[in-house]
Amino acid sequence: MPDSYSMASQCISLLQRSPTTPSNHLILRHMQVIAWLEEQGIGSRQVNYKLRDWLFARQRYWGEPFPLIYPEGGDGSAVAVPEDQLPLQLPETDRFKPSGTPESPLAVIDSWVNTTDPATGGPARRETSTMPQWAGSCWYYLRFIDPANPAALVDKQKEQYWMPVDLYVGGAEHAVLHLLYARFWHKVLYDLGVVSTKEPFGRLVSQGMILGEVEYSYTVTPDGQPCSEDHEHAETIRVSESDVDKKGDGYVLKSDPSIRVHARAHKMSKSRGNVVNPDDVVTEFGGDSLRLYEMFMGPLRDTKVWSTRGVEGVHRFLARVYRAFESGVTDVEPSREQLRLLHATIKRVTVETEELRFNTAIAAMMEFINGVYKWDNRPRAALEPFVLLLSPYAPHLAEELWSRLGHPQTLAYEPWPECDELLLVVDTINLPVQVNGKMRGTVEVSVSADQPAAVEAAMGLNSVKKFTDGKEIKKVIYVPGKILNLIVPGK
Repeated sequence: MPDSYSMASQCISLLQRSPTTPSNHLILRHMQVIAWLEEQGIGSRQVNYKLRDWLFARQRYWGEPFPLIYPEGGDGSAVAVPEDQLPLQLPETDRFKPSGTPESPLAVIDSWVNTTDPATGGPARRETSTMPQWAGSCWYYLRFIDPANPAALVDKQKEQYWMPVDLYVGGAEHAVLHLLYARFWHKVLYDLGVVSTKEPFGRLVSQGMILGEVEYSYTVTPDGQPCSEDHEHAETIRVSESDVDKKGDGYVLKSDPSIRVHARAHKMSKSRGNVVNPDDVVTEFGGDSLRLYEMFMGPLRDTKVWSTRGVEGVHRFLARVYRAFESGVTDVEPSREQLRLLHATIKRVTVETEELRFNTAIAAMMEFINGVYKWDNRPRAALEPFVLLLSPYAPHLAEELWSRLGHPQTLAYEPWPECDELLLVVDTINLPVQVNGKMRGTVEVSVSADQPAAVEAAMGLNSVKKFTDGKEIKKVIYVPGKILNLIVPGK
């Protein structure tokens, strides 16, 4: 077997063969080294997992107490509290201030700290540090399944029925904090046989961050002259949106268009003063408007910029929904076109909601209300299902409308509307009609209409007759379902 020095030299030679190797090629080099070591019979590949260090003991009152005691006169080793004494609970107290020592406030509560060694009956002291709250939140989803079980963390049959969790929604900060440690905790429980699934969560969705309102600013030198942001002594001057004009892809100052204005949105923080208080939004626009706007801002996973004017827009939409019902709902049978619009909306909202595309689901509901305002009547059978579609997005308004429609009970237990695919089948279309390539109108024809039928229908339009009467149709260009073009001689 070659000596270790020569083998190390060969490994380094493989890795350094090309100093400018791109990262993906460098990975390949590493794999070649591993393969070579395996061929030599002196090593084998292994996957290593790195878990970030976790400061688990906290010197504070709140948090889960460690179920450990230290017998007096012993070697200082900790002894676990017997299972029949669990869970160990924090003592009731109003003394939360630091103890004056490196220990937590629990250290000064003698009635709690001083206990007995269950093995010998001798005196002992409890561990006074507490766990971070993640010690509970890392497995709370399991306890939710069986919260009143006094004998076990979770009943095995219930755990097998409910786990894994279908959907985990969390921001980017969860990916390296709660999600990471919850998975670690779960895998330990799996190795212990407590849970039946290797992973706790079936699907992960990381929602984007909501940034503050766009801020407008420009930079000047100490003597007030406009300058670039990277100027050594640049000072930032903030201006309001009303002080700027849009110019091309950027903004300029209204009072001096030669000064370029920077428009940026930042993470909400108290230091920047750009935090939006949801209570203020609810007070001015209502809870439904806030809820709906947050879902309408854009795709769930994207980072989005807050805009109070956007809240005003969805508030107007909700007011429009209310007026659509307030103007009078009738018990007449809905037309096929009304039902087609309703069921197309049911299908879109259902699919988009299940796929967490809330913004496009709301857009579909907006299109439905636009259609309702074009109807000559407002059939109950076409409007009631819409209220159910709206309810997850604007629950307060939906409950109000449901009550006004004559229902004494909440809509919360009503079944979700189902789409009738047969109603989505289109029997007729509006066919554009041209004469000599110029648009002269549209005509309603069957989706299966052949050329003679389409021409016959088109000739019934006065706008077409005006250009074809007394003239021979030299050529007909017909694309079924798309367009009809009649070619006639000129004057």
